Amino acid sequence: MSPAARVTEISPFQVMEVQTAARALEAAGVSVIHLEIGEPDFPTPEPVLREARLALASGDLYYTSALGIAPLREAIAGWYSTHFGIVVEPERVVVTAGSSAALLLVMALLVDRDDEVLMADPGYPCNRHFVRVLEGRARGVAVGPDTAYQLTPELVAKNWTPHTRAVLIATPSNPTGTQVSPQALREIAEVVAQRGGELIVDEIYLGLSYGERPPSALGSLDRAYVINSFSKYFNMTGWRLGWLVAPRAEVRNLEKLAQNLYISPATVSQRAALACFRPETIAIVEARRREFQARRDLLLPALRDLGFGIPVTPTGGFFIYADCSRFSRDSMKFCRDLLQETGVAITPGADFGSFRAGEHLRIAYTIAEDKLQDGLARLRRYLGTPGSPPK
Repeated sequence: MSPAARVTEISPFQVMEVQTAARALEAAGVSVIHLEIGEPDFPTPEPVLREARLALASGDLYYTSALGIAPLREAIAGWYSTHFGIVVEPERVVVTAGSSAALLLVMALLVDRDDEVLMADPGYPCNRHFVRVLEGRARGVAVGPDTAYQLTPELVAKNWTPHTRAVLIATPSNPTGTQVSPQALREIAEVVAQRGGELIVDEIYLGLSYGERPPSALGSLDRAYVINSFSKYFNMTGWRLGWLVAPRAEVRNLEKLAQNLYISPATVSQRAALACFRPETIAIVEARRREFQARRDLLLPALRDLGFGIPVTPTGGFFIYADCSRFSRDSMKFCRDLLQETGVAITPGADFGSFRAGEHLRIAYTIAEDKLQDGLARLRRYLGTPGSPPK
């Protein structure tokens, strides 16, 4: 039996492929420096673990509403008030089984067969695959350093077609760590609204921003689907919990989809996440955010000195998107050889789209500074003189 056509058109998630190869090397006794995976190395904060233990001890871990438990929806709404100074009604908050589920719900709500969703290329790979699963078409728009690897109002207008249904913006972006300014986001929203489309804003990495705190899109947009996650800023990757703030009129439709796709988010994860917004937890994750910034500030100039092209400084997340064309125009082979020769695991650009993908790679600074220094030392030995081919 042949699988459905959509399966053959969905590429493997290369970062997971690299991680699998790296773990195999580790199992064989090789020391590996993990710069491939977008997962914080910090453990889940103790207040969250403590709340989870209380939930487990209570035994009250039955199905919840598909929209999530009311106290968590209220806590998320309160977070927008205290952290961003904006009012979000709890009724608009949909708690989801990870931010991936939130994206899937929005795509299922909006996308019909052959509808297009515009998104930046490079961008997070699963986004385009969600669209394909729903028989739509993800239309990657080539972006480069001149627009900080982000869509602009002009690019959205230029690439809009009669089939375009929505635009997806990720700010900060995976893999580039760059952001869209509030003014540009408002202008993009105007372009989308004028054409009768919908705007989706991925703010999964917004909490991990460096420098002046950026506002949430919810503070300035009249209508948008805004997605966030407990995974990155709150260090809860394995708990699989995220959320979506949607136009109020669409919440019932999203609830129906969630009921049928996964019933409800994990109850213990929801109960644990109630502790995320308490002052003691915020103090922990803010200290970790500063540590991520220190790691970026260590890695960025060192990579540039080695000869990698990084024309735009990432201002959020924990990724650096680097041009490796001085060393190779086949980043898949480059990353494979690098792993085998040095034990340094890096994700090739092919994961994130097609525009100059062979000349780029993504480096994650999700490990401690001593390991980053070790990884840089291995890269120096492997690359030799900056700008020269690997030995």
